[in-house]
Amino acid sequence: MNIFTHILPSLPDGKVIHVDIGLFWIAVVVEHNGIKRCGLSAALTNPEFEHARHPAVKQAGSLEGGSALELANWVFSDSYTEVGVGLAAINALLPPLEHPNELAAEDYILKQGHDRQVALIGHFPFVPQLREHIKKLWVLELNPQEGDLPASAAPEIIPQADILAVTATTLINHTFENIFRLRKPGAKVLMIGPSTPLSPILFEYGINVLSGSLVEDPETVLPLVRQGATFRQIRGHGVRLVTVEAAA
Repeated sequence: MNIFTHILPSLPDGKVIHVDIGLFWIAVVVEHNGIKRCGLSAALTNPEFEHARHPAVKQAGSLEGGSALELANWVFSDSYTEVGVGLAAINALLPPLEHPNELAAEDYILKQGHDRQVALIGHFPFVPQLREHIKKLWVLELNPQEGDLPASAAPEIIPQADILAVTATTLINHTFENIFRLRKPGAKVLMIGPSTPLSPILFEYGINVLSGSLVEDPETVLPLVRQGATFRQIRGHGVRLVTVEAAA
């Protein structure tokens, strides 16, 4: 069962107010019961939906004013751009967390993984810091950097990991399910990155830790998204990183 089939039935509907698709990030603002909330997702593209081949966003120009829940269902699209729009809509529709932990993903991994074997799916900026302090760290990446392993090594590496930290962009390129199935029994699974849907329902799915982002100042964030900002540029300007752990 796809992870989104767990999340979508729990969401209210709302009205789509803004959809901004930037170079690196997508932001969707929805209004529900008179309250506006903003969700983020990474902006990925797949080659067959670039330029003149197939439109990356079939309904471009008419996304605002309609049902936010309908937009959220775009997570099942073949276009990664549309999936990102859907995921950002989900993140905007999710109810606010109560008392989230202020730890960022890297801090949580450092705290929990210093004496364990950790597999990190996705090369994050904090990888050098982790390599200095983690007992054993594997980084698997579609586009490996120095010291990384190719994503094709997942079947060999993931079953060895005590902690499996998976970038939420795997939800966008539809690779999360295959990665999740490779986990070692008893391994702690983290979903990390600003795109992470902060829904406690995912604890029932088998994910132990959610580490994502909360947009607290959409008016500051939206121009940054539109103008091609990276997350390093956005972080600290209306976005807060938080981590939520399943109850023991």
